[in-house]
Amino acid sequence: MDKIVIFGATGFTGTLTAVYLGTHLPEGGTWAVAGRSAAKLQNVVDEVEAAGGTAPEIVLADVSDAASMRAMAEGTRVLISTVGRYVQHGDPAVRAAAEAGIAYVDLTGEPEFVDTMYVRHHAAAERSGARIVHACGFDSIPHDLGAYFTVQQLHAAGPVTLRGVVRAAGTFSGGTFHSALGAFERSRQMSQAFKERRRVEPRPEGRKSRAVAGKPGKDPVLGYYLLPMPTIDPQVVARSGAALDAYGSDFRYSHFAGTKTLRYAAGGALGVGLIGVAATIPPARNLLKSKVKQGEGPSASRREKSWFTVDFVGEGDGRTVHTRVSGGDPGYTETAKMLAESALCLAFDDNPAVAGQVTTAQAMGDNLLARLQAAGMSFEVVD
Repeated sequence: MDKIVIFGATGFTGTLTAVYLGTHLPEGGTWAVAGRSAAKLQNVVDEVEAAGGTAPEIVLADVSDAASMRAMAEGTRVLISTVGRYVQHGDPAVRAAAEAGIAYVDLTGEPEFVDTMYVRHHAAAERSGARIVHACGFDSIPHDLGAYFTVQQLHAAGPVTLRGVVRAAGTFSGGTFHSALGAFERSRQMSQAFKERRRVEPRPEGRKSRAVAGKPGKDPVLGYYLLPMPTIDPQVVARSGAALDAYGSDFRYSHFAGTKTLRYAAGGALGVGLIGVAATIPPARNLLKSKVKQGEGPSASRREKSWFTVDFVGEGDGRTVHTRVSGGDPGYTETAKMLAESALCLAFDDNPAVAGQVTTAQAMGDNLLARLQAAGMSFEVVD
C-alpha cells in the first residue's frame, strides 16, 4: 500500500507538490502520482527524479470512473487532490476517501465545495474513520494554524477576539483566480450550501465561535489600513475555534488584507468590486479567465522573490498578543510545501484521534505546526 497518492499531479502546483514530496519522503516511505494520462504522469516522475527525489509509482484514475477512484483510495493512506475547480471535479475523490476510511487533503479555497462536501460525506467519513481536511495550502493553513498558535499564547478561558491581517508580494495561482471568479459567479449556490451545512452541523456546547465581518479602517496595533477579505479563511478559523477549547468561551475572528497607505487600500477595494461585477457578466468573465490560465505559473526565479506575512492580534482575559506567520511565495512554493507536509503529517505522525471533515488545527495541530517551522515557515510572537 502506498502511504501517499497525489491525484491530479500533472498540473503546475501538483507537480511542485510532487517534487517536494519526492525529495522529503522519509526512508521506507512509498507514494504514487495518479491521473488519466500515463504519459503526463511519467513527465512528473521524470521531474521528481531530476530533482533527486524518490520516484513515485503511476496509478491511473479518472473522476468519471468510480471503480478507478475507489481502487486508488483503497490503495493508499493519504490521498492528495489537486484536481480543480473542486466544485466541478472534486466530489469523487472526497467520496472515495470517505468510503475507504483514509485521510484526504486538498488545496481548495471554494466555500461552496467545502460546505457541500460536509453535507454529503462528513457522516460517512465519521463512520469509516476518514479524515477529510480541505484548504491545506495558502488557503488556509497560515491563517488556521496562525490563529491556533496565537490563542495558545493567550491562554484565555473567557472571550477571545482575533484578527488576521495578510500582506503578500507574489503571483496568485491560476486555480485560485478561477476559483475566486467561480465564487462570485455562484454566490447564490454558495449561500445555499452554507445554509444547508448550518442546518445539519452541530454547534459547540457551552461555547461560541464565529467569523465576524470586519470594518475597513486603520489598525491601532499594526498601523496598516485594513480591507476585509471575502475568502474561505475566516470560516476555517471559526470551525477550529468551535472544535477546540483553547479558543476560549466566545471566539470571534475577523480577516483582512493590510496595506501601508490608504490609497492602496482604496484601490484594492475597487479592484475586488470590479472583478466581482465582471464575474457575473459572461463575456467579461471569460476574458478574465483567458488572461490567467489554470495549470500555469511563474518561473522559479520569480517565485524566489515572493513572500507573505499574516499578522494576528489576539485579545482575551485582559491581555493582548501580537504574532506573525511568514514565508516565501504564497501561491505556489509555500502552497506545495504546506500541502505535502500536511500529507506527510497525516501519514507518519501521531495526530489527534478525529474523524469526519475537520480543519488542519483539529486534525494535525502541533504536529503540522512543528513540521512547517522545520520546513522554513516562521510562527513567532512579535514584541
